[in-house]
Amino acid sequence: MDIIKSVKSWASALTEMGVSLLALGIVLEVLFSGQNIPFWPDIKIIDNVISIVTALSAQGLVGLVAVWILYHIYNRK
Repeated sequence: MDIIKSVKSWASALTEMGVSLLALGIVLEVLFSGQNIPFWPDIKIIDNVISIVTALSAQGLVGLVAVWILYHIYNRK
């Protein structure tokens, strides 16, 4: 049972780190729009998020994903 708890906490920490990096990327892309950021790779995060949302909305899943994201944002402890 300790292994499951360990893996769960590890996965949770990685997920939080990924969301934090995603948020940082979005903020940097908005602040430095169109300019190269020396320490950040040339990744268009906002364009990628928009394309994912567009693909999901074509299948009618955007509402479900939005509710899931909001649920997890507001139920963090």
